[in-house]
Amino acid sequence: MDPRIRFLPSGRELRVAPGTTLLEAARRAGLPLASACGADGVCARCGVRVLAGAASLSAEDAVEARQKRRNRVDPALRLACRAAVSGDVEIGASYW
Repeated sequence: MDPRIRFLPSGRELRVAPGTTLLEAARRAGLPLASACGADGVCARCGVRVLAGAASLSAEDAVEARQKRRNRVDPALRLACRAAVSGDVEIGASYW
């Protein structure tokens, strides 16, 4: 079965193919998520909080960690354009 992503606090959820990024999933769910770099991880505007299922996301790589430091993004956040799902997750953004 395809992974389920739940977006809080909106409560929206959808199933996506494994390998789908959180950014792609949020856009499919009709939720706003900033991204000025074309989903390359450069702008670091797409930070989201992983509330459950962090082990079901691709590991944070050196590019993501570097861009978060450069852009002063909370280290606890994941860049939605760099995090791909392999299982069920819950993510949150205060403006959803």
